[in-house]
Amino acid sequence: MDARLAPFATTPRLVVKIGSSLLVEGGAIRQTWLASVVADIAACRADGQQVVVVSSGAIALGARRLKLGKGGRGSLDDAQAAAAVGQIALARAWAELFAGHGIEAAQILLTLGDLEDRRRYLNVAATLDRLLALGAVPILNENDSVATQEIRFGDNDRLAARSGQAAGAGAVILLSDIDGLYTANPCEPGATLIPTVARIDDVAHMADGRSASGLGTGGMAAKIAAARIAVQAGMPLAIVDGRRDHPLTAFAKTGHGTVFTAESCTSARKAWLAGRLTVAGRLTIDAGAAAALATGKSLLAAGVVSVDGDFARGDAVEIAHAGSVIARGLTAYDAPDARAIAGARSDAQAAILGYAPRAAMVHRDQLVMV
Repeated sequence: MDARLAPFATTPRLVVKIGSSLLVEGGAIRQTWLASVVADIAACRADGQQVVVVSSGAIALGARRLKLGKGGRGSLDDAQAAAAVGQIALARAWAELFAGHGIEAAQILLTLGDLEDRRRYLNVAATLDRLLALGAVPILNENDSVATQEIRFGDNDRLAARSGQAAGAGAVILLSDIDGLYTANPCEPGATLIPTVARIDDVAHMADGRSASGLGTGGMAAKIAAARIAVQAGMPLAIVDGRRDHPLTAFAKTGHGTVFTAESCTSARKAWLAGRLTVAGRLTIDAGAAAALATGKSLLAAGVVSVDGDFARGDAVEIAHAGSVIARGLTAYDAPDARAIAGARSDAQAAILGYAPRAAMVHRDQLVMV
């Protein structure tokens, strides 16, 4: 087997994400196409894989039923109402098709906070693990009926990557209305497909945030952001043409698409930190501290130049040097105390704080380079 494709075929747990433009046409589910995807997933299960599905489409389906313009995305209120109606139809379609293969489908609706808060993240992980162990196929979607701009993923590509972390998956496939990442806009002469990406920083400039169909909220920029989350957690991610019937089978046979190869896997906690989409503040550090972090050391207060944000001890913060974020970590101090001791050596911190200082501003066990 092609080594590039092996992780997708052999991983015990696989995440498959499906965009709105593939699943919905003219406000209705593409029933024949979806049946072919379900058949592909049933075949994966027969080969011993457990599969988690991240399915868009609720807003697009609900918009037609409620006769809303702009695909239900004319306003936040419209999108929330459309999602509430469309999610019922979406769940029914998945459940009925899987039932035809003797498989139970389960629905989980998530908001950003469910995967950003550590305790809630672990609860999601436990639920997914139990459902998969019981033989069900979890169908995940963002809970658009309650999510607002401040508490939403905004696209199911990144939701798929974060859910893959929670599920302990070994690979992620994004079924899309484009067959991969190109060297330029695919409509331009000379644009060629990039089959493998080893370093995301080399290709990040090649994408924009536009959704090709106008139905979804992603675009190639969202897919590259999802790839960054996935590969940092040790999961390769593939962007695959989902427009044909049986797209998973076709990818397994041809390998056509773009595969982002995985990095060495960090601990589960550090992978969760690296994949976070929100932080409570920022610590800006000097060159000496940046060099120390690069060798695996903790961040000491003496190396902190400035403190921004209103955070509490244990909150996630980003760590920046020379204008770029280089790490994330869980801070050992509330923001006021962090500001008070920023730049101070350890022997001076007790007098400033009025209590014995902790070992580090951010301990190396609670820190990950990004």
